[in-house]
Amino acid sequence: MLTAAILVPLFGALALALWPGWRTATARIFGVAVAAIPLVLLAVAWTRFDPAGPRFQLVTDVPWIPAIGAGYRIGVDGIALVLAALSALLYVAAIAYPVHYRDKARQYVAWMLFLEGVSIAFFLALDLLLFYVCFDLSLLGMYFLILLWGHEDRQRAALKFLLYTFAGSLVMLLGILSLVLAMDPLTFDMRALIDARPLAVDGVRASVTFAAIMIGLFVKTPVVPLHTWLPTAHVEAPSPASTILAGVLLKMGTFGMIRIAFGMMPATFGRYAYVVAVLAVVGIVYGAFVALGQRHIKRRIAYTSVTHMGYTVLGIAMAASLGDGHDDARRLALDGATLEMVAHGLITGALFLIVGSLWRRGESFEMDDYGGLAKRAPRLTAAMVVASFASLGLPGLAGFVAEFQIFAGAVAIEPWLAGIALIGVVVTAALFIQLLHKVFFGETSERSAKMGDLSSVETATLAALLGLTIWIGLAPAPLMNVIDPASRAFLHSPEPGRTTPR
Repeated sequence: MLTAAILVPLFGALALALWPGWRTATARIFGVAVAAIPLVLLAVAWTRFDPAGPRFQLVTDVPWIPAIGAGYRIGVDGIALVLAALSALLYVAAIAYPVHYRDKARQYVAWMLFLEGVSIAFFLALDLLLFYVCFDLSLLGMYFLILLWGHEDRQRAALKFLLYTFAGSLVMLLGILSLVLAMDPLTFDMRALIDARPLAVDGVRASVTFAAIMIGLFVKTPVVPLHTWLPTAHVEAPSPASTILAGVLLKMGTFGMIRIAFGMMPATFGRYAYVVAVLAVVGIVYGAFVALGQRHIKRRIAYTSVTHMGYTVLGIAMAASLGDGHDDARRLALDGATLEMVAHGLITGALFLIVGSLWRRGESFEMDDYGGLAKRAPRLTAAMVVASFASLGLPGLAGFVAEFQIFAGAVAIEPWLAGIALIGVVVTAALFIQLLHKVFFGETSERSAKMGDLSSVETATLAALLGLTIWIGLAPAPLMNVIDPASRAFLHSPEPGRTTPR
């Protein structure tokens, strides 16, 4: 079942790539249908997943490169299942949403489906080599989406994105190899690495390995100061690709922190958790203030991703901290960090789709070009209001539930860091209220007067994403019942086994 969720979109991409002659509408419908199959399969997997059962379930383990202990190993815990399902949903939304194809609809949908298969494989991977391969292949797919369907400066943005993130992944590869080479026998099996923690002993090698892994993940997340590729990539990417970049690809960085750094090197992460937390708080405040200064709507939303991913990193760092007597707070922080990944994917994914709708109607991303859209486009306005208030953390919406848990955990462990991070919440509220007032509720501009409302496809797509945002905000228990046991497993892993470091 999980293998089918990976292979179906990859075969769909291959069909589009090899068979020319697809009409635009046909390619789009085919893409949506194919992208929806993994979502259905993962929904079935969700029904078969037992939160009280073994840590990793629905496992497939097939030898791949036996000489180095690498295999095709996939499976899920609660965190991986939730993020894989989120990814599948966002790909359906991104492919369905209208975009200017530049007479290359077949190629566009093919790259989207390729990215979907790679992304789902990444979150399901239980082998470090497969994990890394998917990590790198995701860069390739996004590179071509920006390069071929982006805006005016797309070539520079695509190259910067590829070189920056690929360099980070190479540094991470060195850390992964150091970790794997400490195992005896040699294996890339993530379950064995989590049980053994081969570099649990304090030392220079453990610190250097941890640093190498975290640098690659910091770039992907991104964490300040390794974030500079992100605003450019978002601004120049087509809006559905920005939805995938924010909603799926950024989560690869934070998921890697949980799965590798926290899962396999908890003692080392604990020693440096304070440093990671400080970087997260810097990103939270920096991203919010820089976003407030942007008049370019898409760049403003891009910088809010730096803030929201900072919340996620803060939650992970608090969970990894070694403070005694804070087990409940650490678990709460990790629950919140995971839920923040889901909330950010839904909310910011919807925001980028809404901005794409603005562009197609007004051909501008500048706030000063719009005004009074509430009179001309009530459905677009309603979607933007819900997404904006969800992003700023309004109670009753998904963002609040996630951030509340992160801050509750952080206050118990490092209250002064939590206090500083709250500045980001206040500034985020200000920047979205300013955006709503200028673009939707201000005086009607000449450009806005000529614009129409959302189409039925746009309305249905945004309703699905924002409906889930409201549902999670009001009734998060079904989601938390899957996430919380996985968080407990990370915090109460068995002591390292007898595996001997080399």
